[in-house]
Amino acid sequence: MRTSPLRRALISAAAIGAVVTLASCAAGGDSTGPASTPDSIASDTAGARVAISYEGGILVLDGETLDTVADFDSEPFTRLNPAGDDRHVMVTMSEGFQVLDTAAGTSDEPELTDTVFEADTPGHVVRHADKTVLYADGTSDTTIFDTADLASAGGLPEVETIRGVEAHHGVSVVLEDGTFLTTVGNADGRNGIVAKDAEGVEIVSSDQCPGVHGEGTAKDEAVVFGCENGALIYHDGEITKLDAPDQPYGRMGNAYVSETSPLIVGDYKNDVDAEGYLLSAVTLIDTEAQTLEVVDLPDGVEYTFRDVVRGPDDLAYILSTDGSIHVLDPETGEITDSFPVVEAWEGPAEWQDAHPAIVVAGNVAYVTEPAANSVHAVDLATGKVLASTELDVTPNEIAPAAG
Repeated sequence: MRTSPLRRALISAAAIGAVVTLASCAAGGDSTGPASTPDSIASDTAGARVAISYEGGILVLDGETLDTVADFDSEPFTRLNPAGDDRHVMVTMSEGFQVLDTAAGTSDEPELTDTVFEADTPGHVVRHADKTVLYADGTSDTTIFDTADLASAGGLPEVETIRGVEAHHGVSVVLEDGTFLTTVGNADGRNGIVAKDAEGVEIVSSDQCPGVHGEGTAKDEAVVFGCENGALIYHDGEITKLDAPDQPYGRMGNAYVSETSPLIVGDYKNDVDAEGYLLSAVTLIDTEAQTLEVVDLPDGVEYTFRDVVRGPDDLAYILSTDGSIHVLDPETGEITDSFPVVEAWEGPAEWQDAHPAIVVAGNVAYVTEPAANSVHAVDLATGKVLASTELDVTPNEIAPAAG
């Protein structure tokens, strides 16, 4: 068993070997103030772009200088997800997923295109195995396309649509061999997952995952789904249930993964009646050993679902309410470094409310600071703030395009 000065509960897999993912544009002038001039900036940002949503609009920033290069009208609240090709961003609009071309790595101008993947209540976007997978909560339909086709199709690429059975807030993922994994649920709740082969024949299923939410694909295509009482691992045709230390409620709802590491970091909540969205513990899952443990974070380190990412060396980076990025080693569960970036902040009243968020492109993290209408670029190797900019709007969601 690994040891740590932090309290942890090591839970072995329940029914190991048994065949058995939150919660949740006005073209115009420059909407930023002058960005700070960095002494140096990591090469990761060369040609990169960053998309920022705000109430009624979307900005595209230069990834190196953080200057605004485009400003588009949008709906009052939109979600942003990288499309997977380091150039495009999927924008959740009322009619579906609209494609934002950030023009990262090119000489083109950004464009909020007319390309829309129609969806009733667009939800999760998953990128894996050179596929982009879009999930519609209103129908439970899954839309799948080759990620590279976004740049070459000149409109909607060829898609495959897998019809849902009963509508629910869900998620799907497609593996390299065509295996299709999707959540199972209906208007009354969600309880598990099903895996089907490339021909649509069921391989295995599980109904042992109440409140199933989110997914993450780790090394060797081990896929984890969060449950209100633990997690499910799908690997090589089998599903294994891992129990949380707190029963009947110990919820993991979001998985933060690296496809080069078997270790998954998840959020964790054990009080179903707790108010607000701040969390103070994380779930650590070893997909090879099939173990789940919960680690309490140091006093004062709290976060929301927008504040955990994986980055260099497969480490986890947690943007905390104390204003610092804390570096967590998934091997040991220990905080190995911390560096201040923003002012201390409080949790949101509603999950959609603007509050600090962090995303990563290579070795650089982009951090929003809504209270100061600011965005910062941070070198995760050194903790140095490479660039900062003050906007004329309040940043909400953020998505990188690495270029």
